[in-house]
Amino acid sequence: MDATLVATWLLSCLIGVTLGIFGGGGSVLAVPVLVLVAHLAPQAAVGASLAIVGSTSLLASFAHYRRGHVRFDVAIPFALSGVLMAFVGARLSALVSGPVLLRLFAALMCLAGGAMFLGQTRVDDDAARRPAERIRPIASIVAGAGAGLATGFLGVGGGFLVVPALVAFAGLPMRAAVGTSLLVIALNSAAGLVGHVGSGQLNFGLVVPLTAAAVLGALVGERFARHVSPGKLKRGFALMVIVVGVTLAFAGGLGATHA
Repeated sequence: MDATLVATWLLSCLIGVTLGIFGGGGSVLAVPVLVLVAHLAPQAAVGASLAIVGSTSLLASFAHYRRGHVRFDVAIPFALSGVLMAFVGARLSALVSGPVLLRLFAALMCLAGGAMFLGQTRVDDDAARRPAERIRPIASIVAGAGAGLATGFLGVGGGFLVVPALVAFAGLPMRAAVGTSLLVIALNSAAGLVGHVGSGQLNFGLVVPLTAAAVLGALVGERFARHVSPGKLKRGFALMVIVVGVTLAFAGGLGATHA
């Protein structure tokens, strides 16, 4: 079996694990894996990432839903505000060169990783009982639109943006924010994927097995998250995101040099 395919499959499992544990972050790794390991063009990697992460998030959200960690009354309005922007972002990404796309993605990774590493998210069990009326509609719509734009343009599900927004704007506890985020990611990714399907760059022969690997990883991650403190894992994951972001920025610089 091809070593590159095996490595990509194993890393796809890791992407699923991060989705299952954190409710996001998988797509931050998906594009670098598809570019640096599977050797896809950046635009093709974005589309493949949306397909893999969206499908995995949808299935993973069901596992969280069974434990009461998905809030549909929060997820649906938040996601709908980002659907249009996800489609717009997907169209805009086709206008940007590969090296520039990689640099933008790397910058976002470093910013997100730094915010996750430095930030403190308090797990408040009482937050689960806060009424939905505490949601600030305008702020939630703006946050959802921003996550949607990032989803389509950079091929990220936006979980590393959605989870903090759900805690801050909806008052959800961390575990409910994780489960709800997965549903938001699935909806945003589906909208972003529509914008990429017409490009003809999606390799379904590669996407399907990688999605299966990511789903397997997500189920493992969801079980793992029940027994491990998300706060401790989050810092380690943040460091990994920063390292991958720096690596991707370097790869993008090389691409520009050889262009």
